Amino acid sequence: MKVPRDVSGDELLRALIRLGYQLSRQKGSHAIATTQLHGEHHVAVPRHNPIKIGTLNHLLKDVAEHHGLTRDELVDLLGIG
Repeated sequence: MKVPRDVSGDELLRALIRLGYQLSRQKGSHAIATTQLHGEHHVAVPRHNPIKIGTLNHLLKDVAEHHGLTRDELVDLLGIG
């Protein structure tokens, strides 16, 4: 499956919050989301519109690895793209 296109930072943050992350802080245009599920995990999400494809791919792989999912399973679970 291709990486979704035209996903904004705010859209990704809302999807991560549904997955159990919480917005812990923001510095400039980057928001830090944190979860305690499966151990502590932090993700820095750029609040750009859209997020660059390579950046989005890296974020999705990082979150998927933390939760023991594939990137495609995570994209389906988050309902983005």
